This record gives sequence, structure tokens and C-alpha cells, in this order.
Amino acid sequence: MKRRTTWIALLAALVVAVAAFWLWRGRAVPVDVVEVRSAPLVRTLQFSARVATTSRVNLGSTQTGRVTAVALREGARVQRGDVLVQLETDELRSALAQAVAAERQAAARVQSLRGSGRSVAQAQVAQAQATLQATERELARTLQLVAQGFVSAARLDDARKAVALARAQQDSARAQQQTVGDGGPDLALAEAQRTQAQAAVQAAEARLAQTTVRAPADGRVLTRTVEPGQIVQPGAALMSLALDGPTQLVAQVDERFLDQLQAGQPARVVADAFAGQPFAARVLTIAPAVDAQRGSVEVKLAPDGAAPAFLREDMTLSVEVQTGRRDAALVLPTRALRGAGAPGEGTVWVVQGGQVQARAIGLGLRTLDAVEAARGLAAGDAVVVAGDAAPGKTVRVRVLPWAPGAAAGLPGGAGPDGASSLTNAMGR
Repeated sequence: MKRRTTWIALLAALVVAVAAFWLWRGRAVPVDVVEVRSAPLVRTLQFSARVATTSRVNLGSTQTGRVTAVALREGARVQRGDVLVQLETDELRSALAQAVAAERQAAARVQSLRGSGRSVAQAQVAQAQATLQATERELARTLQLVAQGFVSAARLDDARKAVALARAQQDSARAQQQTVGDGGPDLALAEAQRTQAQAAVQAAEARLAQTTVRAPADGRVLTRTVEPGQIVQPGAALMSLALDGPTQLVAQVDERFLDQLQAGQPARVVADAFAGQPFAARVLTIAPAVDAQRGSVEVKLAPDGAAPAFLREDMTLSVEVQTGRRDAALVLPTRALRGAGAPGEGTVWVVQGGQVQARAIGLGLRTLDAVEAARGLAAGDAVVVAGDAAPGKTVRVRVLPWAPGAAAGLPGGAGPDGASSLTNAMGR
């Protein structure tokens, strides 16, 4: 009898428990939750870029002429000083020969005037000196004769005039000699003519040199727009060269993501034409101004180490810049956030003891799909992500097997290193 009573009591308790469960279940609101857990979190920014030419130059001729030879084709490597295009030179060589002959003739005239003029002037000075000496001797003799009374005073006056005249002639001869030594009018004119002839030679040599178009520096031929036999005009571009220099990648990034970018950030780059050969790069500079028309900012990157050989100017690239990383962070999906708070703060609904509680948390690194809980949560906390719940309500939960970057009902994609590789992607 006692045993029967025990079984009846147990059955009654079970009925009460089942009734209570169904009563609770009828009152509880179903919600979906995820458990907060520690995991790596990576934020990246994806955009398109192009290979920029550090220095591009268009080469042409300053002379009008017929092209006799074109040395290289598009894509060819060039060294500084290499001949690229050669124009016809016959006419200019003839002009140079004439200029050289004229310069030699002018130089010969200068030499002749210098030699003959100097000789004549020296002879005139010597003659004037001899005449002066003779007149001075005659004056001395006349003075003696006048003193002895043999000649009249008029004779003495004539002797003195002769000395004065001889001295004047000597001074004139010396002045003439100095004039010849300084060049003299004839010599000055001849030297001016020689200088003009030398300038003509230099001009002819320059025009002749300009018929050869040479590479100004090491580089590669981008375009060629001339063929042998073609008549070219001054200023017309004959070739375009990409001069050697550090390879840079240039992109226009939406200004919305400007706060995520900074110099030195690592990047992964893939050329559209060589998808299987990614290479590492790094953010080099960020333009200080925003393009008002495009709403974008120019970002330059540089490859880590030597640039891949397959890169070409203006080649299209896909770039993924790592703008933030946490190797170990408490991560939850962004859709778990309830309303916006102050910068760096947010609110989530946490299920504790079968009831929903609102909890303020601090926010750290954030992507489009995940956010770091910097404070306010602990690993294992159940955070509501879906369901008709509110703080204070009794709920029954369904735990989603979510992990950062996994696809268990939530967006995101796992990165190659197992981190949450959640991205901000930009179209081209």
C-alpha cells in the first residue's frame, strides 16, 4: 500500500512539472542567440587600383625631316642614350660643313691681321724713335754752334721744332702700336666675324644632333607612332617611354572609408590578368584632399620588395588592405547591437536566467558584420540576435552555432588565416 502511494505521488509531481513546463513554454518568447567568444578579428577594405607610371615622357623631334630608322618596338627596354629614331641628315651635314669652312676663314683673317698689323706698328715705332734720336742730336749740336756764334738763333728754333715734331711722331707710333695690340678696328671686326662663325658652327652641330632622338633615361617603350619614311614635324610625339622608378599602385577610395586608412597598412594585391600570383604591398600615402566630384581620396601603395615582373603600366589590380586586426577579441555579430549610443558604446540584449537584460558595452574594432566587445561582456554570454524579445521578458533560446566569419545563419567569410576576414568591399 505504501509503495502504491509513492508511485502515485511521483506521478502527480510529474504531471505538475509537465503542466508547469507547458505553462512556461506558453509564456516564453522564442529568440535566437549567439555565444560571445574570443577569436581573431580582421577588418579589410577592398577596392580596385591601377599600376601608375612614375614618370612618363613623350619624345619627339625639334626638326622637320624624314625618318630614316626607328630602332625599337613597343615594350622594348631602353638604356639612357640609346638611339630611338633617326632623321635624314644630308642637308644638315652640308650646312655644318659650310659653317666650319666659314669659321676657319674668319680665324685665318684674324691671325693675318694680328701678324701684319703688329709688324707694321713695330716698324713705325722704331722709325719714330730713330728720328727722335737724330733730331735730339741735331738740337745738341745746334746749341753748341749758337753758343760759339756760328749759327743764328733762328737755326736753334728750327732744331727745337724738329725735336718736338719727332717726339710727337714717336707718341703717335706708340699709340698706333697699342691700338693694334688691343685689336684695332679691323682686327675687332674680324674677331667679331669669327665669333659669329663659331656660333653658326655650334648651331649647325645642334641641329644635326637633334636629328637623332635618344632615350633620356632607362625605361621601356610604351607607344610608337612613327615609321621609316615618314615626314615628322617639330613637337609631334614619336614615342612614349615609361622611365624606370619605384612602382606605385594608385586607387580612388570612397571617402566614407577614409577613417580606416593610414600609411603603412599591409595589403594583398592581385592583378586581374594574373589572379594566381598575389603579392604583398603597403599603403604609401593618402592624399590630403578629397576629390569633390568623385567623393573619393587618392591612395598610393608600393609593393613590398621588388615589384612582380608581370606588372604593366595602367594594369588593373584588386587590392585588399588590412585596416584593423585583433588577434584575440570578444566578437559578436553587428546585428546584435540594439540602437546607437555614444561613440565607442552600444547596447545588447543578454539572456540570463531565462530573461532578457539590456546591457551597455564598450565597442572596439568594427567591421560591416562583426564588432569587438571591449568591455561589458564575457566569453560565453548569450546575446540575442533575432526574435520578438525585450528586456524583462521570459524567453526560450535557440543557440546558433556561430563563429566569427562562419556561415551558420550569419553573414561573413573566414579568412585564409582562420580569422574573421570581414570586409568593406568597394565596386570599381
